[in-house]
Amino acid sequence: MSDLPYAQRLFARDVRWALGHALPRLATDRAARQGDLHGQLVALSRSPRPHGDTADVERRLMDRIRAEGPVHRSRFGFVTASHPAVREVLSSNDFRTGALPVTTGPLGRLAAWAGADAPVGPLKPPSLLVTEPPDHTRYRKLVTRVFSVRAVEQLRTRAEEIAEELLDDLQRRPPGADDVDLVSAYCGLLPVTVIAEILGVPHAERHRVLRFGTGAAPSLDFGLPRRRFLAVERSLRDFDAWLAQHIERIRRQPGANLLSQLVTARDDDGRGLTGTELRATAGLVLAAGFETTVNLLGNGIALLDRHPDQRAALHDDPTLWPNAVDEMLRFDPPVFLTGRAATRDTSIGGRPVPRGAFVTLLLAGANRDATLFTAPHRFDVTRPNAKEHLSFSGGRHYCLGAALARMEAEVGLQALHRRFPHLTLHAGARRRTTRILRGYVHLPARLGTPVPV
Repeated sequence: MSDLPYAQRLFARDVRWALGHALPRLATDRAARQGDLHGQLVALSRSPRPHGDTADVERRLMDRIRAEGPVHRSRFGFVTASHPAVREVLSSNDFRTGALPVTTGPLGRLAAWAGADAPVGPLKPPSLLVTEPPDHTRYRKLVTRVFSVRAVEQLRTRAEEIAEELLDDLQRRPPGADDVDLVSAYCGLLPVTVIAEILGVPHAERHRVLRFGTGAAPSLDFGLPRRRFLAVERSLRDFDAWLAQHIERIRRQPGANLLSQLVTARDDDGRGLTGTELRATAGLVLAAGFETTVNLLGNGIALLDRHPDQRAALHDDPTLWPNAVDEMLRFDPPVFLTGRAATRDTSIGGRPVPRGAFVTLLLAGANRDATLFTAPHRFDVTRPNAKEHLSFSGGRHYCLGAALARMEAEVGLQALHRRFPHLTLHAGARRRTTRILRGYVHLPARLGTPVPV
């Protein structure tokens, strides 16, 4: 709990909303009305998104931004949808995650004061998402071994068991109850069960963790309405309080799980993680460990429903599944964009970028770059270079759970379509309203006759 008096906490909260959401929203909306491409893309993300692929208008905007060259100067920063440019920025030491902090001037000092009272979250240090070496190196080293390709392959058998258990539950539904929401009954439960076991979270608390994840997901976005911003901060504080209790439970009864290792881990200098560092690291691993995979599973199901020829190809040749997952990541990525700030005067693709400039990297746009991907707007599970997508970011911030997400998607999607080969989606699918995380919040389906196990 904050040390600030109650009235000051309320004021600090309103300052965070005004500076981080209300003012940026006004600026982007005004830029959109004046024809700014980046502003139009941001404004479009606040509109209800249709079922299926990225909206045609959104795709055309990204194509126009890419046509402007390696990087496009908008009214409030830089933006790029070029695959080479995005890859260059992600791997460059001239850029860092997050915007450079401004602590000078009245607004800068006010923002720093209000930010100090913000709840622990994915965009506040010591989160791995917004820290840089040496802290980032130290945090990441402590968890990398659990998410290596070899370690993930050892988890495959358990993921397969969980998938079959969930499908058994679906198959045991009462006669006539063939309709199901795949997001709540399958896409969410598979990855949250896997990551919960990795972090020693009791099975009975899976649904609670899912609620925390859903509530906190919009914290990655800016321009939130005030009511949603308040709900997000409540979710972050509740999640942090729950994590503190869970960590204490692990301290008393350690087990064979990642969190038990993190509690006792020490670096080469004998330093362990502080309480805040431990909660930030465990919380990010826990939330990121299922949030993006929930989206990937739902997006994959929807894509195969809309492309029955590709679904038939997978049925005829199951060895295509790993490549199909990468094509799903390329075509409809669970993370739409990321951002970097220039730490010095530099350039992108030969275009000058001044120190302090913020660059929005459209991962979804880079994945549709025709200079690398033939017929980029076609979904093709046999695409030979599908794995060259940038959906897992790159450089030192390359997604820690990339191998886990790929494995879970391959296992989960293959098992679902093998058990229910006649699965069809109903009208009424709803996309998430978040801008950065892209997936489905509701995916109604008819399972059809199952194949005997």
